Amino acid sequence: MSRPIQSNFIQKASNRRSFLKKGVAAAGAATVGAAMFPDGLRASQEESSGNLHKGDAAILRFLAAAEILETDLWQQYNELAGVDVTSGPSFLYVTALEQLDEDMPQYISDNTDDELTHEEFINAYLASKGAETVDLTRFATLPSSKADGAKQVGRLTNLMHLNVDTSWWTRYRSSTKNPDFGDSFPQAVNINNRTAIPRTNDDLVADGGKASGVSDRTQAIANVAGFHFGTIEQGGTSLYPSLAQRVKDVEVLRIVLSIGGTEIAHFQTWHDKAGNAPPLTDVDPVTGSKVVFHDLNNDPGFGGEEFQTNLIMPEPTIFLNRNFPKCSIIRPTQTKGAAMNALNALAGSNLFLGQSKEFFAFLTSLAQDADAAQREGDH
Repeated sequence: MSRPIQSNFIQKASNRRSFLKKGVAAAGAATVGAAMFPDGLRASQEESSGNLHKGDAAILRFLAAAEILETDLWQQYNELAGVDVTSGPSFLYVTALEQLDEDMPQYISDNTDDELTHEEFINAYLASKGAETVDLTRFATLPSSKADGAKQVGRLTNLMHLNVDTSWWTRYRSSTKNPDFGDSFPQAVNINNRTAIPRTNDDLVADGGKASGVSDRTQAIANVAGFHFGTIEQGGTSLYPSLAQRVKDVEVLRIVLSIGGTEIAHFQTWHDKAGNAPPLTDVDPVTGSKVVFHDLNNDPGFGGEEFQTNLIMPEPTIFLNRNFPKCSIIRPTQTKGAAMNALNALAGSNLFLGQSKEFFAFLTSLAQDADAAQREGDH
């Protein structure tokens, strides 16, 4: 069964506007306003008028916040395993990730760049419309990894105590169930209170007895990261089409669908790589948490053609009505409560461990506003 999701988002932000900028600031990046658009990209008169539908603005603000959070976590991965890491202790982490695929550093760097462009674009678009943008820099207070290569700056997200929901692995292989119908799915790997990045150089341990030269301790961290990549990106894969159903303006719909398509590309990439995680058993010397990575092609808990690790394209399953023919789809795409469900899933993963009540309240406010958005004529 899927692990229960903890709901930490229960308060309405009391000072929400202190974290929103009126059409001038792009969070996590340089300030972007209508006056700063280069020639040829300046907002039109219509865009500058501020006539952005309230619900569309709310959806874009929540997506901007989600992209800022994604950028923050991907930057941490990139600092320790991106294309610029070519030597030093952290190269052992790179080597461990390359056991999943030799191109992992390039994919990590590309994913990081993509998320940054998403947050910058959405905030810039909001600014061009005279709408409030999102700035989370005030909440960047969580500690960084102390391993060589990690920048010692405040973070929004915590990658060092993760509960990784791996049920997407079984969900996308099911031909009879869909979470939109209330169905649940077993975990592919049980990952609880594990770090996905080396916390210090002590987590970077060589082992000459292994063909890779990497110890199980370090390889386990890379394996956790490999599944976490898929977990994060499948969330975005569902979030964009779920919220697109509430968008009113065609141009905003174009933005949501266009960015959402890249999230799907990310997910399929990480889905493919996660299945290559080397089998091992490891007990974390810091948290005492045990993890077991099986050969998923021969896992006693699964089995059959539907669970082959190279089966990375969504299996056809039930959609809209059980009486319709099966269809290969993104899942879930139920729009009701989509933003809050996404936020609660992130909270349940411990990604925000150590954040303030104010942080949770602010994100709750953004999610509630996005979920309250309605298309013309909806009730």
